[in-house]
Amino acid sequence: MRRISLILAALILLLQYPLWLGKGGWFKVWDNGRQVEAQKQINRQAQTRNAVLDAEVRDLKQGTEAVEELARSELGMIKRDEVFFQILEDHQGAFASSVRAASSVPH
Repeated sequence: MRRISLILAALILLLQYPLWLGKGGWFKVWDNGRQVEAQKQINRQAQTRNAVLDAEVRDLKQGTEAVEELARSELGMIKRDEVFFQILEDHQGAFASSVRAASSVPH
């Protein structure tokens, strides 16, 4: 009787091995599910970034305000007859300001 119990227990263990550790076992399924969730998070971030870029492209195609904003922020350009204020902080923490007219800046 004891021998039959050991044989049956061994058979159960042999049947359980593919379920848990085999090619399509639970651990593989769990790992694949974790990888899918990580990829979904990456895809959501990419979709958000793409939506921002798409909105910026549409704005650049439709109006001049976005072009002006980019010219101001990235290229430091100003309009003709516009006054530019620049606030500088010196090494002692005091603020100094400089003003220059747009007509004195080459375009």
